[in-house]
Amino acid sequence: MSSNVTETAYLAGGCFWGMEDLLRKIPGVTATEVGYTGGHLENPRYEDTHESRSGHAEAVKIVFDPSKLTFAELLDRWFYRMHDPTTKNRQGNDTGTQYRSAIFVVDDAQKKVAEEVTKKVEDSKRWDGKIQTTIEPFTKWWKAEDYHQDYLVNHPGGYSCHFMRE
Repeated sequence: MSSNVTETAYLAGGCFWGMEDLLRKIPGVTATEVGYTGGHLENPRYEDTHESRSGHAEAVKIVFDPSKLTFAELLDRWFYRMHDPTTKNRQGNDTGTQYRSAIFVVDDAQKKVAEEVTKKVEDSKRWDGKIQTTIEPFTKWWKAEDYHQDYLVNHPGGYSCHFMRE
């Protein structure tokens, strides 16, 4: 049974196209949107994120039903499997701080869960290297340009370095 209550998470793990495409398909996710967060520039545009100029990460806003998907499950079962969290400021061919692995927490409860899940993933040795994911306070969301929304739905076969790993 679905509740009317939703939660929102803000995650970054490389190019937002591939992450959004995987996140939208998770049971319990009710909406996704790609955008920018974690930087210093007001009203950033895609061009502003190149070469790490704005400090913003390409990120995905995920609205989910916590009765079907908890924040901990979102992180452990999905986020930490859809990208390589051991590469600092890089995913695939994409490099720069805009492609960093980051969890932007909206409150102390999310921060606690993010820290616990990150430690669990680190301790599990699921990844060969050290987890580079940052846990940052969420401040402001900037929706990306319309042509970035649902990009891989609108451009099947477009570039993505995201896939689910074991």
